[in-house]
Amino acid sequence: MKHFVGLDVSMKETAVCVVDDAGQRIWEGCVTSSADAIAAIIWEKAPDLVRAGMETGPQAVWLWHSLRERGIAVDCIHARRAAAALKLQANKTDRNDAFGLARLVHSGWYEPVAIKSFDRYRMRAVLTARERIVRMSTMMINQIRGLAKTFGLALSAGKGQVFEQSVRRALPDDDVLRDLFECLLSVLSGLKDQRRAFDRQLARFAREDVTCRLLTSAPGLGSLTAIAFVTTVDDPARFRSASDVGPYLGLTPKRYQSGEVDIGGRISKAGDRLTRKLLFEAATVLLFRASPSIALKQWGLRLNARSGSWKARVALARKLAVILLTMWKTNTVFENRSLAA
Repeated sequence: MKHFVGLDVSMKETAVCVVDDAGQRIWEGCVTSSADAIAAIIWEKAPDLVRAGMETGPQAVWLWHSLRERGIAVDCIHARRAAAALKLQANKTDRNDAFGLARLVHSGWYEPVAIKSFDRYRMRAVLTARERIVRMSTMMINQIRGLAKTFGLALSAGKGQVFEQSVRRALPDDDVLRDLFECLLSVLSGLKDQRRAFDRQLARFAREDVTCRLLTSAPGLGSLTAIAFVTTVDDPARFRSASDVGPYLGLTPKRYQSGEVDIGGRISKAGDRLTRKLLFEAATVLLFRASPSIALKQWGLRLNARSGSWKARVALARKLAVILLTMWKTNTVFENRSLAA
């Protein structure tokens, strides 16, 4: 008899449901949310396991890796897609969710989420932390400028040391306001120091990673974009065609077609937002700053003249993603073709 298992994972307990090859419930219960406890109950109650399934969530990464290490065939299902199936049940409980996930795994009507390696997640965590620090720095600068306007202090345009010097020159004689602005500048300085530390760490990651060194041979691509792309894709073999990476990163237009109606919309913006943003920035650098002898830039300039800057940069970002994936698959550096080539 074949067995299929649904796991509804929470912080303390995990609801487990086992169904047979007919989709009928044969056992259900709760265990502690630890890999050993979950694996033990699956071995006991589902000895002929075909597949187990759980939703994506905060604990999905470590649990997926831990269960795989213990020989449990487990798939991770996107929470939004699983929710569509679970909504068919009248009552929302952990027990019913586990049963619904078990039935979903039994049916096979789902696309497993690709779980990346821990090494990629470590690199990604540093990159994400760096992005948050940048956002916090921007918010702090805006906060200082807003307070300065409130008290009639005129700050000159600029950033970095120029901005800090401008704030200190404009400080009033009021001790309270002076201490307030000095405190905010101190926080801003600490954020900048931490961002520089993250930059050094990410630069070291890019130097040590073979794939990142390969991808940075492409024009307009720096270490941050290379790390973002590598940690998002993780395994290039997941894509049968290099062109599939465009929709995966949300760089292709949405489409609504029904009967005689066929509407093409803006890009879907699906997938990883940070990687899409960095690819767009790389496309901007390639389009406006790279050498004019690069054929890819000439292609982008022709599109820019025909469709405008925004569409040209989005198209160039999509093409750049396809080129990067091809370079990764074939293990070849970027070919900097000139116009004469």
